[in-house]
Amino acid sequence: MIINKIMLCTFLLLSVRVSAQEIVVAKFAMDGSRLNQGQTPVSVSLDGINYNTDRGKLRLFEINGKIRTEVSCQLEAGNAPKLWWIPEAKNNGINIRRFILVNDSTYVVKNHVTAELSDKVLIISKNNEKVLQYNVAEVFPPDTVSSLFKRSAFIHPLWSPSGNILTRINPPDHRHHMGIWNPWTKTHFEGHSTDFWNLGEGQGTVRFAGFNAVISGPVFGGFKVRQEHVDFQSKGGDKVAMNEVWDVRIWNVGIYDGVRVSVCDLTTTLSCASASPITLEAYRYGGGIGFRANEAWTNKNSWVVTSEGKGRADADGSRARWCNVGGAFPENGTSGILFMSNPSNREFPEPMRVWPENSNGGRGDLFFEFCPIRNRSWELIPGNEYVLKYRMLVYDGKIDSELAQRVWNDFANPPFVTVEK
Repeated sequence: MIINKIMLCTFLLLSVRVSAQEIVVAKFAMDGSRLNQGQTPVSVSLDGINYNTDRGKLRLFEINGKIRTEVSCQLEAGNAPKLWWIPEAKNNGINIRRFILVNDSTYVVKNHVTAELSDKVLIISKNNEKVLQYNVAEVFPPDTVSSLFKRSAFIHPLWSPSGNILTRINPPDHRHHMGIWNPWTKTHFEGHSTDFWNLGEGQGTVRFAGFNAVISGPVFGGFKVRQEHVDFQSKGGDKVAMNEVWDVRIWNVGIYDGVRVSVCDLTTTLSCASASPITLEAYRYGGGIGFRANEAWTNKNSWVVTSEGKGRADADGSRARWCNVGGAFPENGTSGILFMSNPSNREFPEPMRVWPENSNGGRGDLFFEFCPIRNRSWELIPGNEYVLKYRMLVYDGKIDSELAQRVWNDFANPPFVTVEK
């Protein structure tokens, strides 16, 4: 079953005082018939709505007759402000669900998703359980390995809800693999080739360049971080060839169709760092999101299933809307990640790089990557921005393709909102 767009039917502006501390900001109704299976982040534009008072704090309530049930909500400020919430999944025959948004000066916000920053790492937790770690400081390989393999600006560990670590860094077979990261391999910049991924070549690297935001909240938490692709071969010394901004967001979602999950969005925005263009050349490696799996996963106990029904034997080089990868842990069951590509992404459905079953001397270690330049080079022009959007559903146990398709549809077809003024 494919989830259609959630239609927001009415959004009526009011300015009625309902108690000493509450002022009604807005009321709206939502088609809830598509929310019976799982938890889906929902948003509505607050552009033009008078929500931003000095003392006010936004609270959202679902209204069912005379019963008013609070729903955690969170403001995303900026040029296009949005209100986010995660409606409770219900199957009670009620299709139209009504909500009221109020400003309450006495409200105390409780953050369910928290960001804890130190000088070396940023850890995002959901309800006191760790979800992921972003590495701010350079991480060095073992002492016996060249320091060329040091790197910052990647995710590791990524934890499953039960605490299984799904990622791996600096494996002996590929020292440049760094958990979840952005492996752009063959590029052309200012008259020469630069490899930002195979660090041992000494041609370039990617480094942390600062945070734009670190966010904790009741509905989501995460960070916006600047990353620099540095060319070591330019005349006059090291030169930043490409800028990248990662927007990483963890949602306060814990259960989907009875499966324990975490939901992580990763949006990457690329731009030229100088007046020189850069070409990301067509190659089987290179993309906005790459994943090296825990060493426990081999061809004996792991799986790959794509939206087109392909597996490890035939997924490599094919295109997909989503790819479900996972495996077993000796002492703690099975876990996995559903990687989802957004329809707005280049080359969607995106080509993939998936290591075959006999990789690494027959062990069949697992590597996955969405690869938007696999079949066609991509020239980035100064003055422009280029965006790739991904979502990861991190889970314990196993999920089937029907559930994977519904989760992807939530991501690909976000709630549609109409506003009446």
